[in-house]
Amino acid sequence: MSKSNISDYQGPIIVFDAMCVLCSANAQFVLRHDRIGRFRLASMQNETGAALYRRCGIDPANPDSLIIVDGAGVLRDSDAVLAIYGGLGWPWKVISALRFVPRMLRDPIYRWLARNRYRIFGKRETCWLPTPDQASRIL
Repeated sequence: MSKSNISDYQGPIIVFDAMCVLCSANAQFVLRHDRIGRFRLASMQNETGAALYRRCGIDPANPDSLIIVDGAGVLRDSDAVLAIYGGLGWPWKVISALRFVPRMLRDPIYRWLARNRYRIFGKRETCWLPTPDQASRIL
């Protein structure tokens, strides 16, 4: 997919690391609990995800955050995680109340976890692949 086609998608796009066990588990969680199909997902390992990372000034070979791209808007770090859970509806949106914790406290914890995600949670040998039912939500 070319960069020009990225804007053709409606709704927020979550760009994540499909090789990371934690990130893949979170992507699967979103697909299971996003009943209205609000979010689309793109792995940083595919052309769409890599293009979105580059557009946001993030090296897709060494990302420091998952991101949510919604049109021209971009959320990253803990803001992105809280927006995901806020967008899933009840009961998951309760987690988004953590946005009242100052970002200067949330983001260093998020960044530490992101830097150490493979060491703590592991790295997959191959990218996670969606089920046929989920495939339409993966870019």
